[in-house]
Amino acid sequence: MNDRPLSGPMLNKVPEVILYFWIIKILCTTVGETAADYLNTTMRFGLTQTTYVMGALLLAVLLVQLALRKYVPGIYWLAVVLLSIVGTLITDNLTDHFGVSLVTTTLVFTAALAAVFVAWFASERTLSIRTIRTRRREAFYWLAVLFTFALGTAAGDLAAEHFSLGYFPSAILFAAVIAGVGFAHLYMEMDAILAFWIAYVLTRPFGASVGDWLSQARGQGGLGFGTTTTSLLFLATILALVTYLTATRKDYGAAVKNAE
Repeated sequence: MNDRPLSGPMLNKVPEVILYFWIIKILCTTVGETAADYLNTTMRFGLTQTTYVMGALLLAVLLVQLALRKYVPGIYWLAVVLLSIVGTLITDNLTDHFGVSLVTTTLVFTAALAAVFVAWFASERTLSIRTIRTRRREAFYWLAVLFTFALGTAAGDLAAEHFSLGYFPSAILFAAVIAGVGFAHLYMEMDAILAFWIAYVLTRPFGASVGDWLSQARGQGGLGFGTTTTSLLFLATILALVTYLTATRKDYGAAVKNAE
């Protein structure tokens, strides 16, 4: 893979990790869960057709994202939303179509994510998202993000369904672990890059558990808002926040701001 930008200097392609980053990321994970269910069940596309359509859209958006030479909020977060949906569909296909257990999918995606990190570090000597300035690093980044979503879906379903914790208790559990990681980073000198990726993985099952809790019927442990309402509400919130960040550039890195 060409490790150089096509023309001109490539600036960091990932937003600054501020509060807005985590809010939008969690919203994206929730949409990934509810939108996949909406397309598969409510719209009756079925898992296979939904996977093909969402996979094609993801590929098209990623090609645009890779062609850019700097962070563009709308394209970046659209890629994250689609990755969240496709990550959910990958896990759902394995469990529903091929009968792979949630324990197995959780272990497989953990191993796959670890392999991506090993290859990424061996190639680039860093896993920092502050230096996504080459095509190779960005390819590793997006592959890692895809596996975090697939792993998070499997882990969330494992906790809520396989171990019968329920959606809301699962959300509380994952929120507590995320808070613990934040505490370890802030007060116990946990490595920033390690803390980031652990939190990034855990926000997926947290967001998915919240999405299921909001959308599923009351008899199934949810609040009964449905996948349509939940998906539209969260998509509208993502759009509003991304529009705000595009206008204010609050999550633009210093290099991007200086270059403009």
